Amino acid sequence: MRIERQIAFWTAVFVVFVGLLILLHQVLLPLVVGAALAYLLDPLASRLVKHGMSRLVAALVILAGFVVVFVSVFVLVAPVLGNQLIAFTDRVPTYVQRLQSLVSEHSWLQGMIGDTANSGEAVRNILSKSLSYLSVALPALWTRGEALISIFSLLVITPVVAFYLLADWDRVISSFDDLIPVRQRETVHMIVGDINKALSGYVRGQLLVCVILGIYYAVGLTVAGLSFGVLIGVVSGFLTFIPYVGSLTALVVSFAVALAQFYPDWTHILIIIGIVLVGQFLEGNVLSPKLVGESVGLHPVWLIFALLACGSLFGFVGLVLAVPLAAAAGVLTRYGLARYRASPLYSGNPPV
Repeated sequence: MRIERQIAFWTAVFVVFVGLLILLHQVLLPLVVGAALAYLLDPLASRLVKHGMSRLVAALVILAGFVVVFVSVFVLVAPVLGNQLIAFTDRVPTYVQRLQSLVSEHSWLQGMIGDTANSGEAVRNILSKSLSYLSVALPALWTRGEALISIFSLLVITPVVAFYLLADWDRVISSFDDLIPVRQRETVHMIVGDINKALSGYVRGQLLVCVILGIYYAVGLTVAGLSFGVLIGVVSGFLTFIPYVGSLTALVVSFAVALAQFYPDWTHILIIIGIVLVGQFLEGNVLSPKLVGESVGLHPVWLIFALLACGSLFGFVGLVLAVPLAAAAGVLTRYGLARYRASPLYSGNPPV
């Protein structure tokens, strides 16, 4: 009965947790982002404390530096991205017509894409739907009061939450630790340590990979003369957080834009493809092994599923919580399987 009560208790906790996320996901956004920011910056604060700085001063210095860097990058990059996004939206119909004409003129492209008429009709349908969505959704994003409140919350409340959590991080962890039953404390510490190892290893490492690849793609494609190189690079770098999606986006979009812009100049097209392939090589053989490592324990398919499921259920809050929940679920699943294999139910031996 003891195991049954534990299962019932944790099942009820899980149901309550999911229910609260569904009900409060719009309100929780700045709190969740602030907690994630404090978690990411906690190792830096701990290092400053070890060098003689108080936790409060360390949190203040780190948050101030983070805000300065974030605002500086936003001021420098946001106008460029906005202008390129508007120009890209206006240029898409021209690019599509150009690609359609190239497909109709070259049999090898027809073999890759399929029937020209059907593919052209499909492209036109996708284009019209995408443009109509952008024309309606983007203005609404900035005019709806709910969106403005969310942006205000992220810009104002998130740094405040991150500061207080970062300043009191050790105290918060100690408070939660005191709530754990003494007999289960060692097991819980082991499980939480594995979750923290998986989570910190992936999130911190993958964020660095995203930043490095985003800068590389943006600079490389722009220097090579590709239109909208900054936009393509930043979006591809951001999507690198999702396994394989960023690499595929960089390759497909860069090739399509290069083909529409430079054809029949294959030298420029091959240079663009070469830049993307070099970035993918660096990601797979240098950046990810060094910065993320192989001990994370998050399978790409499981991570993609977690991002899609949590994003669909809880919106942007779900996207922020997807990786922590995936890491926790993976560690708990491995722990449960280990306990199952060590149990009499698996071995068939009667309990001693």
